[in-house]
Amino acid sequence: MKKEKEIYLTSEGFLKLEEELDHLKKVERPEVIEAIKEARALGDLSENAEYSSARERQGKLEARIKEIEYTLEHATIIENNNDGKVRVGSVITIKYLEDDEDEEYSIVGTNEADPFENKISNESPIAQAVMGKKVGDKVSVESPNGSFDIEIVKVA
Repeated sequence: MKKEKEIYLTSEGFLKLEEELDHLKKVERPEVIEAIKEARALGDLSENAEYSSARERQGKLEARIKEIEYTLEHATIIENNNDGKVRVGSVITIKYLEDDEDEEYSIVGTNEADPFENKISNESPIAQAVMGKKVGDKVSVESPNGSFDIEIVKVA
């Protein structure tokens, strides 16, 4: 039996998913149902591109709804625990020791990861290397591009 992977969400991420689910169910689902109804009224379904397109859109919509419902049902909400150790939910500042540059990252669950906003997944090489560490700890990060060393400057 396959072990389910834990799904971590911040309370903000949980609320975003709830809002998206609500929008999909109350706005988009009725729109798709209406589009299917209108396409059916056009006649022969075997050669009806509008009907095929609406059914495809419905399939994608229902799949997204199921995915969000599953995520919300199985999510673990991240609580910020200020014990000084890095964990999911921490905002960390690290120093790349090779070039002496600082970078700030939020460690979030995979569903919320967004590298453009410096939100890194708890499964990323950097996050895995720093989990459980404290300010001042130096760690080596093994990444697909080789290893590099970092120092934890701040944990919030």
